[in-house]
Amino acid sequence: MSVRRVRPGIAAGRLRAPPSKSYTHRAVLAAHFVGHRYRIEDPLVADDTLATLRAVRALGTAGTRRRGRWELAPGAVPKLQRVIDCGESGTTLRFLLPAAARLSSPVRFALGPGLRRRPLAHGLAALRAAGARVTGDGRSPKFLDVRGPIHPLHGTVDASESSQFLSGLLYALPGLPSSSVLSRVGSIVSEPYLEATVRMLAAHGVTVHRHGRRFEVPAPQEFSGARFRVPGDASSAAYHWAAAAATGGSVTVEGISPEWPQADLAILTALANAGVEVRRRARSVTVSGRPQRPLRADLDGSPDLLPLLGVLAATTVGTSRLRGAAHAGAKESNRRRETAKLARAMGAHVSTGPAVVAITGTDRPSSFSYDGAGDHRMVMSAAVGALVGKSASRIGSAETVRKSYPEFWSDFHQLTGAAEGGR
Repeated sequence: MSVRRVRPGIAAGRLRAPPSKSYTHRAVLAAHFVGHRYRIEDPLVADDTLATLRAVRALGTAGTRRRGRWELAPGAVPKLQRVIDCGESGTTLRFLLPAAARLSSPVRFALGPGLRRRPLAHGLAALRAAGARVTGDGRSPKFLDVRGPIHPLHGTVDASESSQFLSGLLYALPGLPSSSVLSRVGSIVSEPYLEATVRMLAAHGVTVHRHGRRFEVPAPQEFSGARFRVPGDASSAAYHWAAAAATGGSVTVEGISPEWPQADLAILTALANAGVEVRRRARSVTVSGRPQRPLRADLDGSPDLLPLLGVLAATTVGTSRLRGAAHAGAKESNRRRETAKLARAMGAHVSTGPAVVAITGTDRPSSFSYDGAGDHRMVMSAAVGALVGKSASRIGSAETVRKSYPEFWSDFHQLTGAAEGGR
C-alpha cells in the first residue's frame, strides 16, 4: 500500500478535466453492439475502463489502444470457455453480464476481492427472469457463470442497489427479436446515470421510451455510428472544485460539456447553495471561495459525492446535512462509515442515520492519518481534506486512484503544490 503526504495548501489554477470513466464504459459497450469498426476518441485509460475493454474482447470485439484513441472492431471469438476478468470494476460486471447473456455459449466472470462484496442479487434475478442461466447467488462468489440466450423481458428490475444492471439490459435488449418492457422497482438511485445510458443509446440510433419508472425497448433495433468523443469527467473535476472551496482558492476545470448528463455535476449546485461562487462557461466551470453556510444535498442521484461533500462539511462551520445515498455503503468500501470516520479524524462531529449524515464542521480542522480504505474516492476526498489541516496528513491506499483517475496526484499537485510521495 502506497502512502502520500499532503501538506496544507490553497488550490488555485486551471486544468483540463480527464475523460469520463462513465462514458468510456458506455462507448466501449456501444462499440461492441455496433458490430463494425469503431473509434473512441479521448478515452479514459484507467483500471476500470481497461477491464471493460478486455471484457468485450472476450465476447468477440477486439480493441487496439493508440495514443488518444481506441480502435475497436469485430474480432475472433475464443474457442475455449470465455473468461472475463472484471478485477474490481463493478461497472464492467454489471454492464457485461447482459451482453454475455445474449450468447448461447457459457461465459465466466472472475471477480476481484472487493467486487465480491458488492450487491449483485437483484441484477442476477433480472437476468434469470430473461431466461439466462446463472451459476452463483451473488454473495461473495469468486466466479459467476452465465449462459443465454436471453429472451425479451417483460417484468420488473430492482435498481435500488445499482442502476448499472438496468443500463446493461438497455444495451442488450434492443437486438432481440421482439420488444421488452421493464418496470423499475425499489428506491430511485443514480438516476442521472440512467439518463446517460438513454442518451448514449440515442446517439447510436437506438430508441428507448421512458415513462416514469417504465422503460419500453422496441426491438429489433440495430446500433449505428462509427465514433464517439468522450467528454470531460465531472466526477474527477469535483475533487478540484471542492479543493478550491475548502481552501478559499479558485479552480477552473475545462472540457466539461453540458451536452452529456453527469451525476456529479450536482456538486456545483451544492456549492452554490452554500454560498460558494460558481461560474459556468460553455466548456469550463470555475469555483472560488469558501462556503458561507452549511451544506445541504440529496445524494441519491450522485452517491459518489458523499465522501467529498463530507470532507467539505467537516471544514464548514455549522451542521451540514447530506441526505440519501444509502447505497454508498456498498461501494469499494462502506462509504457512509468511512466518510464519518474521515470527518471525525478532521475534528468534526458526525451523526449518521438511515436517511441523513449530519456533520458539524470546524474552522480549525485537524491533520490526520487515514488508511484510505482501499477506495479511490475516499483517498481523493482525503487529499482535499488534508489541504486544510494544521500540518501534513498521511493518506494510505494512494495507488487506488488508478481505478478512475490515474493522473489525480499529478493534477492535484499542479493546483496545490501540496502532495508528496512516500512509504
